Amino acid sequence: MSSFLLSRSAQSVLQLAAGDTLADQLTAQFAVKYGFHPSVSEQRSWRLSLPALAQELMECGLGEVEMLVEYQLPLSSLRADVVLAGVHPETGRSSYVVVELKQWSSATVEEDEPRLCTVPGAKRALLHPVSQVEQYCEYLVDFTRVLHDSPDDVVGVAYLHNADDSGVASLLELPPRQYGQLFTASNRSALRTFLNTRLAPKPGIQAAEDLTNSRIAPSRQLMAVAADEIKHQRSFVLLDEQQVAYLMVLRAVRRAQDADSKEVIIINGGPGSGKSVIALELLGELLRNGYGAIHATGSKSFTTTLRKIAGKGTTRVQKLFQYFNSFSQAGHNHLTVLINDEAHRIRETSNNRYTPAAKRSTKPQVEELIDAARVPVFLLDEHQVVRPGELGSYEEIHAKATEKGFTVRRIDLDGQFRCGGSRTYEQWVLDLLGLSGNPPAAWPGDDRFALAVADSPADLETHLATKLDQGFGARMTAGFCWPWSDAHPSDGLVDDVVIGSWKRPWNVKGDRGVNGAPPSQLWATDPAGFGQVGCIYTAQGFEYDWNGVLFGPDLVWRTDRWVADPSASRDSVVARAKADEFERLIKHTYKVLLTRGMQGTVLYSTDPETQAMFHTLAGA
Repeated sequence: MSSFLLSRSAQSVLQLAAGDTLADQLTAQFAVKYGFHPSVSEQRSWRLSLPALAQELMECGLGEVEMLVEYQLPLSSLRADVVLAGVHPETGRSSYVVVELKQWSSATVEEDEPRLCTVPGAKRALLHPVSQVEQYCEYLVDFTRVLHDSPDDVVGVAYLHNADDSGVASLLELPPRQYGQLFTASNRSALRTFLNTRLAPKPGIQAAEDLTNSRIAPSRQLMAVAADEIKHQRSFVLLDEQQVAYLMVLRAVRRAQDADSKEVIIINGGPGSGKSVIALELLGELLRNGYGAIHATGSKSFTTTLRKIAGKGTTRVQKLFQYFNSFSQAGHNHLTVLINDEAHRIRETSNNRYTPAAKRSTKPQVEELIDAARVPVFLLDEHQVVRPGELGSYEEIHAKATEKGFTVRRIDLDGQFRCGGSRTYEQWVLDLLGLSGNPPAAWPGDDRFALAVADSPADLETHLATKLDQGFGARMTAGFCWPWSDAHPSDGLVDDVVIGSWKRPWNVKGDRGVNGAPPSQLWATDPAGFGQVGCIYTAQGFEYDWNGVLFGPDLVWRTDRWVADPSASRDSVVARAKADEFERLIKHTYKVLLTRGMQGTVLYSTDPETQAMFHTLAGA
């Protein structure tokens, strides 16, 4: 499946538009590629904006330049409107212009944040189109091998073809960047001049093929660059709503300083939408600028890993990573910013069995987190609630914040960066588990992500081991359906996960490694973690290239529906939940396990009927 909806020369695009078939062809391609129809506004944009750009190319003699329409960024579900591919007039090298097309006739930058703007009719602040296209260019350079070593071969343009300079005057105040500048209908001649400096009047088909066939550079995974992110410089490129979320938090921080105000920011997104990337970007930026900021989660594995990798033995940095229950005694607005990552794991209170009687509190944990900082930030995915008592939700946080009279701002992340950027796979998982309201569907295939069904657990492990030998990361996980023994003093880990003749141990229980196997909190990131079966509590929050998932008897398919069986669960806390809650939690558990992979997932169920259903859906 290609990374674009249409690849044609500018002259050909104009001919399709003249015949009134351009939007129809793109709509049909969109439906085939994504499995649903594009919005009316998107179809209108294709009908009006694409011919406007193609006409400009024709006017300056660039009719043979290739237009890659709706170009999907690598390992992401986000799409650039158009990538122009051609030959550089001076160097003779392949040359690319990323174009963001807007139908706006007027827009105004936000008074205290010039990278955000307001457009009539829009219900929220939007990213300045120059910032948007700039991030697309940086992202392409970071992830596309053909551009990684030649970053000057690409530039970005925002073209507001319906706007005069007077209607977007404040947008024009943002200086042109290396990867982004703005043109309107008032300065079409300047746009043509610029295009002629980047593209020669020659066919661009070869440049287009070079880009679309390029190897994808290894992703800068979250943990591998955390140390550099916290202590030195920005390491990630934030796109679209990620950048909006980032800028809105920074704006709230400035407002809190200037006006003694308080805002609560809620960032909602599915697996791989970039929540933790935003969290680290914010933490690094805030610390570099002298703001008191802390990162907190409810996950011991996630926090410990961040401390180990981002801190690299530096106690001061390690203390930046705390737990939600660390703030029960915090002073009011003690921090400038508290970044609550994986906020779906917020609990009713911060008390636990070790909390001294004198320090026990009836204060809700969400209220503690709100009170601790001038700008509390919550990043969450409500489909990742996997234990009873986890209460983190937009409604819960919003209700408590508004009860206290604070302004709440919500940002929904639409991008997808895990699972190879495959929305198709993410939707397939939701349908499979009945979390979308749709029935399970056949896997339609996606060249960004691989899905396979193993014939046995040994076959699953062999598949993953092959990927490991090829230099990829790989892990296998399972539902909590087998006992979990303490390590034997002399023999080490016990092979608790037994399926027929195949036996493997769970990951290490505690904080210390056992016979070469890493401690539990490092199972997902330490190469020695392969060979042990991970559980939900060690996998949640992490990602690896290849993902093996073993379904146990706690969730089985019967004729036309899922049946959740508490008696098959060895998770004593979850098994005690009410029947409907147990089913919800178990489905969320498998949803989390199924969405850890960056490149592919291999499935196996211990239940024959469920296994047969997997084979049917996966086409194997």
